[in-house]
Amino acid sequence: MRIDLHCHSTHSDGTLPAAEVAERAKRRGVQVFCLSDHDSCAGYEATREVFPDAIRGVELSCTEEGKTVHILLYGLPNSDWTVIDAALTRQRAVRRERVHIIAERLAAHGAVFDAEAVLARHKGTVGRPHVAAELVRTGVVSSRDEAFSRFLKDGGPGDVKVSRLSVADGLDLATAAGARASLAHPHLQGNRVEALIERHRPAGLSGLEVHYAIYPTKKRKTWAALAKRHKMVGTAGSDFHGEGVTSVSQLGVDVPEDDAARLLDWLEISS
Repeated sequence: MRIDLHCHSTHSDGTLPAAEVAERAKRRGVQVFCLSDHDSCAGYEATREVFPDAIRGVELSCTEEGKTVHILLYGLPNSDWTVIDAALTRQRAVRRERVHIIAERLAAHGAVFDAEAVLARHKGTVGRPHVAAELVRTGVVSSRDEAFSRFLKDGGPGDVKVSRLSVADGLDLATAAGARASLAHPHLQGNRVEALIERHRPAGLSGLEVHYAIYPTKKRKTWAALAKRHKMVGTAGSDFHGEGVTSVSQLGVDVPEDDAARLLDWLEISS
């Protein structure tokens, strides 16, 4: 079964409108679909016009021991998403204020850009990729890679830490809303991934992104074994961002039927 529960639109750091992402997924034969923008569900209604049964979801930016952890939240048929929406509104406000701080810091390094122009151009979740695009647009740098290597990389002059929810707080939100939670792209957690799971599995971290587009078959089997050991469900997603991220050019991940059946059951979707 072809599934995509992890992709992005212009409501966060994707390059395509939400409806276009959904249309492309439909043309690719995706059968179970969820737009999971960073800290925003603003594209949900647009996706439902294409996929009436689209799942409501979000990629929640959390932190643990000073490191970013992304948790994918998925609404169930009986979810009360209002508690999550309220938290996301606060997160987006913090992110937007950060753009002004980045502008002040970069100005001191000769990289001047208009923070208000960035915020006016992007109404959803705003982050360093949007600042990078503005630096390219105004000729401060020649490419997104240069923007990050000179100014926006971790530890760079434009790396302004933003206050994020803890993983525990994110899971509390999921529980309060009646949503499911999955750890996104677990390879980014390195050798601490199992400790992270052991710490938060009892609090509702019941999914692990096993079927991630860039993972080869051998890697998926490794993550599937970890998920099984901790009685977790393997979730599936491309992490598609549009033309801006060339490592993932297509939506949809093909999931073996048994794994797909367990995933649908976890999401309370009738097959």
